[in-house]
Amino acid sequence: MKAAPGSTLWLLGHELRLAWYNSAVSGGKRRPGILSIIVWIVGWSVMHGVAFALLDALGRNPVDPALLGILAGAVLLVLSTFMLSNALKACTLALFERGDLDLLLSSPLPSRSIFSVRLLGVAASSAALFLFLFTPFAHVALFLGRPGWLAIYPTVAALALVIACAAMLLTLALVRVFGARRTRVLAQVLAAVAGALLFLLSQSFNFIFRGDDRALAQSAQNMIENGILAPDSPLWLPGRAALGEAVPLLVLVALAATACLLTIARTHRFFVKGLQQAAGIGHAAPRAAGGVRFRFRRSLFDTIVVKEWRLIARDPHLISQVLLQLVYLVPLLFLILRDSSVSGPAIAAGLTLLCSSLTGALAWIVISAEDAPDLLLSSPAAMRTIRLAKLAAATMLPLLVAALPLLWMIVHGALAGLMIAFTVTGAVLSAGLVVQWVGRPALRSNFKARGKENFLCSMLELAVTLSWGGLAWTMVSLLGAAADWMVAAAAAALALALLTLALAWLFRRRPA
Repeated sequence: MKAAPGSTLWLLGHELRLAWYNSAVSGGKRRPGILSIIVWIVGWSVMHGVAFALLDALGRNPVDPALLGILAGAVLLVLSTFMLSNALKACTLALFERGDLDLLLSSPLPSRSIFSVRLLGVAASSAALFLFLFTPFAHVALFLGRPGWLAIYPTVAALALVIACAAMLLTLALVRVFGARRTRVLAQVLAAVAGALLFLLSQSFNFIFRGDDRALAQSAQNMIENGILAPDSPLWLPGRAALGEAVPLLVLVALAATACLLTIARTHRFFVKGLQQAAGIGHAAPRAAGGVRFRFRRSLFDTIVVKEWRLIARDPHLISQVLLQLVYLVPLLFLILRDSSVSGPAIAAGLTLLCSSLTGALAWIVISAEDAPDLLLSSPAAMRTIRLAKLAAATMLPLLVAALPLLWMIVHGALAGLMIAFTVTGAVLSAGLVVQWVGRPALRSNFKARGKENFLCSMLELAVTLSWGGLAWTMVSLLGAAADWMVAAAAAALALALLTLALAWLFRRRPA
């Protein structure tokens, strides 16, 4: 039975269809391909197999129900950070990028229904992936005689609704305080930080306890005994609800329903005001007093480099996408500066991999996503200078970011620091060259899907990144305990990096 046109259920169905078309299954197509659906069905079947293996082992080796509730709660607590990241992105999309709310609000539909459906759509999009991952456990548990685990369905849905309400309230609060223009940037930055929140928290514990496992264990024991991590703590309520405990499940569902109703009742009018503010964020800035001033630099190279940096700085969406990689550099920087003896293999490989990945993203923006390639080709400037300037614009920023930790490591351990500087520089230059040689022209709006559009470039970039990361690990490891296999591994990693560069040069795009 179809919902009546114009009803809330009809609008919700439309919202869910749009979410389906924009999902990873359909890849943004009107109808998902058969191959995509088959791949996801196979993946879901594999998840059922993994769930069966784990639950079968759990049946043969019973675990205390209190401990099992804590483990389930910890998993859901971890997932809530990723849910929050997805919800913030969905709220930004709903308010600033969809561009359909003007039409909806000018229709006879009440604004409360529109806001309600948009909020439920954010919750559904946040919960979809996690339902895909964890509902196999509910199905297998039912087969093994544990029907209480079917509560995974309402638990994940209720948790997603609570987080969607929090994300929408946070987005609208940012609009009230900072305005729509700044909120678009801030919400995307917060989404990137929320996605890395678990990693940042784990590194903060390492930074506080300085690797003292005994102090960390004692602190955890105190928190368990004093209540914050106790088995009956509200922190583990979602985990106990997912395992089928009636009272925690009812509390969580009631909390989600209350949060949803209060969010809709208290904020749907400001939602309309926020939309009206967002409608004007694309207006052109007033002309500067005194007329336009043209300032030309002496060097074409400098002009192109500054132009590329300026274009990136003016695109908040790209900044938020690239920022996530910089977020992971922050705890790594603290680990390096905390102690002069931490120039170990993990630090070397981590810094090399992150700088290479950041370079690949920037090179795609600067080189592949050039907005006016025909204009550059028809210009009187030398293409060699243009290509070199674009490569410099993509590689200089990661090298500048890595300069402080590299300088610190060189001062406190010259040989190890120089080795890491060599691998970081090699990884950055290699990633930039791969994109310049093999990258294809693309639109900046396709930043998230850049890996799907050019499979060869993605694979070569991945190979060169892992090669330099492996070389950094083995080279620094050789300083502690030299072994023949480490020397062979370092030589193999360097050879693979150079071979990948050679392949990228052989498959490079020739000018038409």
